[in-house]
Amino acid sequence: MRIRYKKWARPELEASEFYEDNPEDWKGKWKKHFKNQNNPLHLELGCGKGQFISNLAVKNKNINYLAIDLVDAMLGLAKRNIESVYSENSEEIDNVLITRFDIERINLILNKLDEVERIYINFCNPWPKGKHRKKRLTHSKQLEKYKEFLKPESKIYFKTDDDDLFNSSLNYFEESEFEIIEKTYDLHKDTIFKENIETEHEKMFSEEGIKIKALIAKLK
Repeated sequence: MRIRYKKWARPELEASEFYEDNPEDWKGKWKKHFKNQNNPLHLELGCGKGQFISNLAVKNKNINYLAIDLVDAMLGLAKRNIESVYSENSEEIDNVLITRFDIERINLILNKLDEVERIYINFCNPWPKGKHRKKRLTHSKQLEKYKEFLKPESKIYFKTDDDDLFNSSLNYFEESEFEIIEKTYDLHKDTIFKENIETEHEKMFSEEGIKIKALIAKLK
């Protein structure tokens, strides 16, 4: 998603206690960055405006969340959304961090010591052109990188509106030795998630009559 430059985003992020500007410094020790270091660590790749992560994290204070995006403007909006949702629920922001980084180079900021137990990938860029497909966040090339920091039997939750991306991703997961334990071509009719938090894109596509595809893959 393209978004206009927001001059307030960078100053607000730098002043935020739950934004990390130097993620490479925390490789292998992300759990120490949270108030409760014993919580499991879950990851959202491409958090966008933060609607998903804010609502997920505030409902699961027993889990620590790290949300990553590459655009300051997006992260600035995510910061504000997290603050708003936590304030509405009278909760302290102590189990979610946001950071700016290129997901294609994610192994520079995470490793096995971080023991990530779950990844969420929601409505990522489908990169439809053949020469760009390796940029897909579910491509085998990326999945192999995730395996470097995921715990055994960890899960990836994936949602998309794009048929080709979804069908290709089924093959990517199989190639990378992930087991598809749940899948659906119509998430809102055949819910496979115990708790589905609707994203901004999800709501928009659903209103247009586009069915949401989803899967849960487990690392073997």
